[in-house]
Amino acid sequence: MSDPESAVELSGATGHDGVADLARWVGIESVSSDAHRSEDVRRSARWLADAMRLTGVPRVEVWETEGLPAVYGCWPAADPDAPALLVYSHHDVHAVEPSEWHITAPFAPLRRDNRLYGRGASDAKGQIMCHLWALRACTADRSAPTVTVKYLIEGEEEIGSVHLADLLSEHAEELAADVVMVSDSMLWFLAEPTVCAMVRGSVTATLTIRGARRDLHSGAVSGAAANAPFELCRLVDLLRAESGRTTLPGFYDAVAAPESILPTLGTLPFDLPTWMADTGTYAADGETGFSVPERLWARPSVEVARLTAGRTDAPALGLIPAEASADLLFRLVPDQRADRVAEQLHAWLDEHRRPGFTYALEVSSTISDPYRTPPDHPALAVLAGAVSHAYGAPARYIGNGGAAPAAQLARACTAPVLFFGTGLPGDRWHGPDERAEIRALDLGVRTLTRFLEQLASAPGPPSKR
Repeated sequence: MSDPESAVELSGATGHDGVADLARWVGIESVSSDAHRSEDVRRSARWLADAMRLTGVPRVEVWETEGLPAVYGCWPAADPDAPALLVYSHHDVHAVEPSEWHITAPFAPLRRDNRLYGRGASDAKGQIMCHLWALRACTADRSAPTVTVKYLIEGEEEIGSVHLADLLSEHAEELAADVVMVSDSMLWFLAEPTVCAMVRGSVTATLTIRGARRDLHSGAVSGAAANAPFELCRLVDLLRAESGRTTLPGFYDAVAAPESILPTLGTLPFDLPTWMADTGTYAADGETGFSVPERLWARPSVEVARLTAGRTDAPALGLIPAEASADLLFRLVPDQRADRVAEQLHAWLDEHRRPGFTYALEVSSTISDPYRTPPDHPALAVLAGAVSHAYGAPARYIGNGGAAPAAQLARACTAPVLFFGTGLPGDRWHGPDERAEIRALDLGVRTLTRFLEQLASAPGPPSKR
């Protein structure tokens, strides 16, 4: 079949405006972290299930969990020996602060200047729709796709995928696949064809320090009492050296050189002012001796995600807070293990405790290991070829600075994991005025259409479908 010219044209062939369809979905407030919006998350799941059915997917189910629902779809290939592809993504979205949005309200999608604005437009509802548009293109002149296509679109990714392990265990047979594709990632720049070949892992933790049984009046104890916020700041400062290196004992023992993780990293075009403008950052900071792309994908890091001390809903009133806390986020690279880093963090804290304070460290149960796609797997070459075909230029390999449950999916499905996304660094994920570039969606449809067509002929073992 010929490649679709655009997502809009593709959907228009069946009487639907693709971007308008996406906008309707973006208008559903599927914020998984807000208990008051749990019904909206369920409404989002039902919307997606209906969209799959309209695409032609013959088996579509909404899978309930003890939390929020996932959506499953399966369209078997005509050839029973064809490989099976499992697409993973999420339909829940990050929380919003409406007062910070200026172009449009978070759930009032707006199309402007070849972009669609709204929460979830890029992360990740637009990415999911690209898959459905591509599947529609692949089946326009045949009764079934050339490969078996399965979907697992969960509703709890933004809160740590707390029930993903249960889904993978309970539905192992339905989710059996030869290749998994995670679509919750970014491109590099819109004009640069790239293939994501790895994601970093993640360890999140909350460090809480207490210096008193209750908040203290500074007029009575100032200069003589333990100050929990100062102690917290001391520890946060100790966590990262002047060089930008994390100070956990053994943190770098398993870290390889950047060229071993992504051999083509040094050939990637990079313009610092453009990157700073796209991301909104004031400066390129981090570990000295490494480029920005190396820091993003081939070096581990630590970030402070939140600092809390005292009341935030009233003036300080001269009080010394009894408690202070910090939310910490560690990003890991291939060969590091999330559980080992959690142990290193506990050991580091034990080294730096002082009398006069109590310390509590809570590591999230939803830590994730980094993952790298096997570089010699045929499906990776097919994906790279599809990206190159869509862009008309050779694709380069990049990483993804954020985490994804790729290692978990690889273990559960005993299959390699690929990554394909249509997000861009300037799409403002998790921030105000999130947007999706319609051109990126168009290129995504072209890439995925070509990928589905070519995957059937990729060499590999007998299908597990």
